[in-house]
Amino acid sequence: MTYFSDASDHYSHRVRIVLAEKGVTVDVEDIDPEAKPAELADLNPYNSLPTLVDRDLALYETKVMMEYLDERFPHPPLLPVYPVARAQSRLWMYRIERDWCPLINVILENSSKDAVTKARKELRESFTAIAPIFAEMPFFMSEEFTLVDCCLAPIFWRLDDLEINIPQTKATKPLFDYMDRLFARESFRESLTELEKDMRSGKKK
Repeated sequence: MTYFSDASDHYSHRVRIVLAEKGVTVDVEDIDPEAKPAELADLNPYNSLPTLVDRDLALYETKVMMEYLDERFPHPPLLPVYPVARAQSRLWMYRIERDWCPLINVILENSSKDAVTKARKELRESFTAIAPIFAEMPFFMSEEFTLVDCCLAPIFWRLDDLEINIPQTKATKPLFDYMDRLFARESFRESLTELEKDMRSGKKK
């Protein structure tokens, strides 16, 4: 199995977390997005990163990759067993991509100053608003670590890099505790590239 990954990209990072959780033997190739190898275009019609190759199968959408890995390597399971809960998890991943990822793109793509300021404000307010839910359960709406957490962990790890400052208050403490739980996981530590290790400006555990 080969994983073509962008060493600084949060989409690439989420799949690396799943690979580490599953203990999959995989050749991770960190690719410069500006200098992609010719073979990538042969494998992926969009010539995009990340791309996961398993024998004759090439996958190039991260949620598909994550679910494929969860089914191919069932232990530990990263989606709930019951259909209703599985559907809810998929909806949360959809909402992350629909609500938050476009705002992250605005920041990373060096959009206009006003647009970046607005995106940071919206993300800060959204993350602050969800903080209380982590007082109820250790992970996102779950007692167990799931694919939803695999999507959230790379985003929260990048808060410093995105210049999103969440105030540390009694109300937001559950969110900071949640982040500490995520970042302390062995799989998360294993998933980090050297570029990602430098993203938290002295806050690494």
